[in-house]
Parts: sequence; C-alpha cells; structure tokens
Amino acid sequence: MNNKVKAHLALIGGNLIYGLNYVVAKGIMPDYISPKGVIFWRVLIAFIFFNVYNLFWGKEKVDKKDLLRLAVCALFGVAINQIMFFEGLNLSTPINASILMTSTPIITTIFAFFLIKERPNLLKIVGIILGTSGATAIILMGGNFSLSSDLFVGNLFLFLNAVSFALYLVIAKPLLVKYKTMTVIRWVFNFGIIFALPFCIKPALEVNYQLFDFRVWASMFYILFAVTILAYLLVSSSLKHVSPIVTSSYIYTQPFIASVVSVFIMHEKLTLIEIISALLIFSGVYFVSRQKRKALS
Repeated sequence: MNNKVKAHLALIGGNLIYGLNYVVAKGIMPDYISPKGVIFWRVLIAFIFFNVYNLFWGKEKVDKKDLLRLAVCALFGVAINQIMFFEGLNLSTPINASILMTSTPIITTIFAFFLIKERPNLLKIVGIILGTSGATAIILMGGNFSLSSDLFVGNLFLFLNAVSFALYLVIAKPLLVKYKTMTVIRWVFNFGIIFALPFCIKPALEVNYQLFDFRVWASMFYILFAVTILAYLLVSSSLKHVSPIVTSSYIYTQPFIASVVSVFIMHEKLTLIEIISALLIFSGVYFVSRQKRKALS
C-alpha cells in the first residue's frame, strides 16, 4: 500500500471520528460540562500523551527556526480552533456546525494560494463545488440551517473555527513533511496548552464531575482520545503525502458519515437524495485529489 493510499485512508478514519463528534459533544454541553471545560481536558490529555510518547519513543529534535511556525500552528490548530468550535457548537446546532465546516476547503484553497502559491484550476474548483453541493444537501435534509439572531454568535464562532483550521492545515504542511507527525503534534500541544490553559482551567474546575453518568464519561473518553489524539494524528499525518486542499476536502464526507451511522444505528432509511449527495461528495473529493496527484508526484 503506497503512502498516498494510506493518507486517504487516514483521512477517511479521521473524518469518521470528527463526523460523530458533532452529536457526541453537543450531547454533554452545557448540561454537564462547559465548552472550555472540555477544551481544558482535551489539551491536557493530549499534552501528557504526546510528551510521554516522546520520552520513550520520540526524541526528534526540531530546528529553532521552526519553533515560531509550530507556535502559530498551536494558536490556530489548537487554541482558536477548539475554543471556537466548542463554544460555537454550544451556542448553535450540529446542523449549523456541519454546514459551516464545509466552507473549510474553500478557505483552505484561498490560504494555499497566498501562502504556499498553490494555484487552483478548473478541476479543483469543480471538485469543491460538487463536494459543497453534496454535503449541503445532506445537512439540509436533517433540519433547518439557521442564521437567526439567537444563533448568530455561535455561527460566527463556527465560521472562525473553519478559518482557523484551514490556516492550520496550510501552515502545518511544511512541518509535517520535514518532521515526524508525532513530533509536530507534540510541539503543537506544548504550545497549545500555554495558549488555552488561562482561558479554560477555571471552567474545568467548576464542573461537578460527580454528576457524570456512564454516557457522559463515555462521551468524554471519545472526545479526549478519539477526537483529540487519534483524529489529530490521522488528519495531520495525511499532510505528509497530500496537499492541505485535499485534506480539507474530506470534511465533505462528515455529513454523509453521520447519515450512514443513522441508517445502521437508528435504523433510518437511506433516501435517494442521500445517495445522490454521496455521489457528489465522493466525486468532489476525487476531482480535488486527482488534481493534486500530479503536483505531488
């Protein structure tokens, strides 16, 4: 199995985890824990995990000149990204979060053009349009996307999260080509804990953990270990072998993944619109990936 195939499989796995996170995280916030409380534990657990790994199996040194770029990656990929997502999801809805995140590939394309001189062409643009259309169709089937005044702040936070994550993908690309994935992620969370802790430690200490039942603990375990550690590794590792635009285009699969889960777990019926939307999504991802295959070979 070549590296590009592994990268695409990693992206499927990472987006499967992220796709389920909308519902999992919304199910425990804010009744059991605040968004900043979740972020505190995410950053702390990741900081401990990656530094313990480095202590025994890592120990790859990074150039001092790259520390600033790593700090910027932490700012946008951990602190701003996570705070905006969880605060936005808390104030808005999973549907709004899903549809606003589909703006990430478009924003990534813009950042890639200006920061790493990656020029979009017709094939890439067509892929983004197809993916956006398919993802939007699936999301709107599940409920109404709302921009009402009550949800405006939450939607704004979610959009800023999309911008932040897109910028992280573009900035992190050169580092992930140069260093091991575990090394980059370790430094990202080392800086990330510095940025996030001052805002999140007090809300985390105010949580009444005695109220947590099995479902809440299971949700926390999923968020901390699957979403924070495993998904970060899978998505970041893909950047070694595919472009940031290809990586971000897999976000279109998240609504489809949620629909498939609903079919198998909640016994909902797969509709014709969902099938057509899935074809649009995977066609879009294919076109974006196909375009970049030449550029990266």
